[in-house]
Amino acid sequence: GFTENCQSNANTYTCKSTIQSMSIGNKDCGADCAKFQKSEIEHRFTKHALERPYTSPHAWGPTYGAHKHHLEFSHQQYRELQQYANDIGIFFTASGMDEMAIEFLNEINVPFFKVASADTNNIPYLEKTAKKGRPMVISSGMQSMETMHCVYQTVKKHNPNFTFLQCTSAYPLPIEHVNLSLIPEFQKEFPDIPIGYSGHETGIHVSVAAVALGAKVLERHVTLDKTWKGSDHAASLEPAELAELVRAIRTAEMAMGSPIKQMLPCEASCHSKLGKSVVARKPLQKGEILTLDMLTVKVAEPHGVRPENIFKLVGKKIKVDLEKDATITDAMING
Repeated sequence: GFTENCQSNANTYTCKSTIQSMSIGNKDCGADCAKFQKSEIEHRFTKHALERPYTSPHAWGPTYGAHKHHLEFSHQQYRELQQYANDIGIFFTASGMDEMAIEFLNEINVPFFKVASADTNNIPYLEKTAKKGRPMVISSGMQSMETMHCVYQTVKKHNPNFTFLQCTSAYPLPIEHVNLSLIPEFQKEFPDIPIGYSGHETGIHVSVAAVALGAKVLERHVTLDKTWKGSDHAASLEPAELAELVRAIRTAEMAMGSPIKQMLPCEASCHSKLGKSVVARKPLQKGEILTLDMLTVKVAEPHGVRPENIFKLVGKKIKVDLEKDATITDAMING
């Protein structure tokens, strides 16, 4: 099945009611899952990294540690969000941004783990996460195909249920660096796992194209307002865009249809009106041996031999007299 894995920029808000609005918005828009991000700050960052001054216009504190602590939800807040998601009927999970975050997410029984691109080459993390036995969605941003083969071998030893997402880690993502052609390339390299797409571009068209190329999981960031403080908002979808994306994806899924090429029942009326048949180019007499110059193709009543079979009639004997433009049917041919 197809999963619309909506990643909200949960860590950029501190107001619980806002996040709940986003969760129910994801549900109303037709998404299957609301995904957040969970960090255990001291396990994710070194002391030095947390102490460095943070002067970005997006900063919520004077140091990077103060900034991250301001944004991070507590375990209790995550449990409340999970309960709220359960109440409204949407899956709830999070990217575990460090090993201790994975322990917490496992404890609250999320349906799957999301591995963010920054941890995709974190082999000890991957092994510990895979051994939990939950399905895994693994982004490929900032990685090489060689690394992804290493990731595949690492996870596969412990857990058969995982997917790779084509991803380029830029926010917002320039269209020329999306590289959707990697979706079929991933499918070729890893034919036994589903392949998806994690998009950070603006708009919805690229994501719909990813589905048409075979993406089975789609992840997009969502926000209530792209102008809010926080670097991810510009690369996010607002609710109306998310709803339109889900509608477009469902249409694309339906349009994928069957890989078997044949005339379909819905084409019958067009074929009846415009379908062509082999007819006599000139009057024919019973017993004549047919040559190509005796035959032509026209819209005819009734239908007869299909045009692609005209050459099979050459050298055959006609069993009846025919006027010019008369339909030639199989029953009129000897042999």
